[in-house]
Amino acid sequence: MVGYIWAFLIGVGIIYSLITGNINIINESILTNANEALDLILNLLPIIVLWTGILKIAEVSGLLDKFAKLLSPLLYKLFPDVPKDNKALGYISSNIAANMLGLGSAATPAGLKAMNELQKINPKKDTASSPMVTFLILNTAGVTLIPTTILALRVAYKSASPSEIILPAIIATACSSIAGLTLDYFIRKKQKRWK
Repeated sequence: MVGYIWAFLIGVGIIYSLITGNINIINESILTNANEALDLILNLLPIIVLWTGILKIAEVSGLLDKFAKLLSPLLYKLFPDVPKDNKALGYISSNIAANMLGLGSAATPAGLKAMNELQKINPKKDTASSPMVTFLILNTAGVTLIPTTILALRVAYKSASPSEIILPAIIATACSSIAGLTLDYFIRKKQKRWK
């Protein structure tokens, strides 16, 4: 669906530039933006590789398992319908750890595995279960302690103080997590009363 939206927007832009006679601007944009995109990828890649490697080392060394055990009391409260020995909770904690480091790309595989495990215990296979919705909220609004990707972008674009984003990011993601999880809790509670 997103691909269709992008194709539509690009098509509208090209048609508009043809109608207004600004096709040269499109040609310049394509050439300069492609070069900028490549530079950005080359600047971000080492940072993403570094943190993904650190996350993999933490996984192999058992540090993520310890983190999962540390989070387990909170996860049991957030996901009361998930059995305590289910693999989904381990994947959820790995996803949370990656998101705390601001590594959405490293968090994605753990998030997909968590959703797969949650789907296995879902009684209605064609509808998202409460734990799936809660995890989606937690994944989307998750607290970020070190916004690695944003820091890398700020460094790549020569920000005077790239790290000044850390405190606002922590505050913003903490507020969004609290708001999302609170709303999820009240909706779940209301749904149980309706049943």
